[in-house]
Amino acid sequence: MCLEDIPIICEIEQEAFTTPWTSAAFYNELTNNQFARYMVMDSEEGVLGYGGMWIIVDEAHITNIAVGKRHRGKKLGERLLREMQKTAVFLGAARMTLEVRPSNRIAQALYEKLGFYGVGVRRGYYTDNQEDAIIMWADLPDSKRTLNNLQGN
Repeated sequence: MCLEDIPIICEIEQEAFTTPWTSAAFYNELTNNQFARYMVMDSEEGVLGYGGMWIIVDEAHITNIAVGKRHRGKKLGERLLREMQKTAVFLGAARMTLEVRPSNRIAQALYEKLGFYGVGVRRGYYTDNQEDAIIMWADLPDSKRTLNNLQGN
């Protein structure tokens, strides 16, 4: 992801989240956060989705992942998350974490499919409606077989 992607990323953010990040937040992530790693999924049509994470020591914390509204239902989110897991392993992460709304069953099913499991709750985490967040973790063993599995092979 580069600075030129921020406007389209913000459009996807608006479609996907009730409390979207601002362009300033993404700018800060890309220019000032040494732990941040962001990627876009693009095609001839342009940017289809994006994902971001922080790599801190041996852990990856997913900050955002979203696919544009017209591209949903095509397993692009799964492909994007697999790529994020692969990248995290390459960068030395052994585990990955994220927060998800209890009401977002579609996302939870995807995360569980890719090895995430719930470990706790952050009470009142989401500022728009004080909804709790489910804390999920996935182990990312560093092996060729795991990388192949993350690629969907």
